[in-house]
Amino acid sequence: MGSSVFSKVWNRHLLAETPEGLSLLYVDRHFVHEVTSPVAFASLRASGRGVRRPDLTFAVMDHNVPTRERTLDVADPLSEKQMQALVSNASDFGIECFGLESPCRGISHVIGPELGLTLPGSTLVCGDSHTATHGALGALALGIGTSECEHVLATQTLWLRKPKEMRIKINGTLARGVTMKDVALWTIRKMGAGGAIGHAIEYSGETISNASLEERMTIANMSVEGGARTAIMQPDEETYDYLKDGPYAPKGEQWESALGYWQDLTSDPDAEYDRSLEFDVGGLEPQVTWGTNPAMTAGVTERVPTAEAYPEKERAAFERAMDYMGLRPGMAITDIGVDVVFIGSCTNGRLSDLVEAARVAKGGSVSSKVRAMVVPGSQAVKRRAENLGIDEVFRNAGFEWRDSGCSMCLAMNEDRLEPGERCASTSNRNFENRQGQGGRTHLVSPPMAAAAALEGRFVDVRDFALADLSGFTERETPHG
Repeated sequence: MGSSVFSKVWNRHLLAETPEGLSLLYVDRHFVHEVTSPVAFASLRASGRGVRRPDLTFAVMDHNVPTRERTLDVADPLSEKQMQALVSNASDFGIECFGLESPCRGISHVIGPELGLTLPGSTLVCGDSHTATHGALGALALGIGTSECEHVLATQTLWLRKPKEMRIKINGTLARGVTMKDVALWTIRKMGAGGAIGHAIEYSGETISNASLEERMTIANMSVEGGARTAIMQPDEETYDYLKDGPYAPKGEQWESALGYWQDLTSDPDAEYDRSLEFDVGGLEPQVTWGTNPAMTAGVTERVPTAEAYPEKERAAFERAMDYMGLRPGMAITDIGVDVVFIGSCTNGRLSDLVEAARVAKGGSVSSKVRAMVVPGSQAVKRRAENLGIDEVFRNAGFEWRDSGCSMCLAMNEDRLEPGERCASTSNRNFENRQGQGGRTHLVSPPMAAAAALEGRFVDVRDFALADLSGFTERETPHG
């Protein structure tokens, strides 16, 4: 029996196994950020231990950072304290820190790939569930908790139970105005918010092969919203081209050696999976979440469901979602108005996401009823967008243009919804209170979010004439 790409990477990092089914894996990269790491570092100090491989550990400031002008004070004292602690811990333990003043700063799941820190066939961990994003490059990437973070810091290893394996094959050519974010939401809608619990998903099929690496990162990122432990894809030329000029990527002979290893990272034809699904997305339309988990999704031309669409045991959850979201069962998705638009996050804050949104925004004007912001996923993305003039497209349309950070995705800084505000968001979670106490979140793609900003409600972006931005010429390298 052959092996999947996931099992190949797993086995190459396996150090030990227990009779109880636990596996000890070696960790190639460890990202720590300001929210989940302070307790782990404090425990190291208390036990008199150091960081086993500081050269393989990187501190990334992203969750709490303010996205407004740097001259402004940090509004939340706890956020400021956590950021200061990250800088101190990184300094004390000899770890490179991408802090507020770093030109490389950004969301960990954005800067890892763009800097060449995320590599195919590597193991990578971070105290954040959306670490699955890095699997788009062929890495075995896992979100971990605080105690696991301490263990990795101290030993450069991690005890795990190997997940079951699921293959999701996606075929079909996406229609104009339909994105990989729509594919991700629709896939979760089809299999349910818990449909992949306990599994590592391997994505394949022509839709994945034809997608850009940044598009692949979007669906890998969203996999945990379907319950998956992580996700992975076979690396290919698209992957190598994206990584080649990364500042931390291998160079020269090391690159050639690494490339030989990466090109072997394919799933064998006779690899077996615990579960397999296959979807055709050729007829897919833009998706909009209407409820309080990503599986509560409808096409933009559809309506919010009614209670009758759900089995009796699921109706209480449906009613709760309706009450929280302030919607009427059966209402058209296009009748839902928005107060706020957020374009950004580790799901959709990359340059290609901003370009797609700008194609909708160019020449338009944000509705007087809407507050709209664009938050690049990294400072490099911000610089590249500004070199292209993308920032001016957004500014001229009435969007706020911000510095990078997690921002309104999880409202750990001052970017948050007020109670009752309704947001079209390109982030990954629409849970209750996720973007602010009492805030109502609808997950959409970047072009759908931009269209909602202009119209003040959800509309079908396929009806828009998308601007041609081909004349915008970048004056900086992709990793600049």
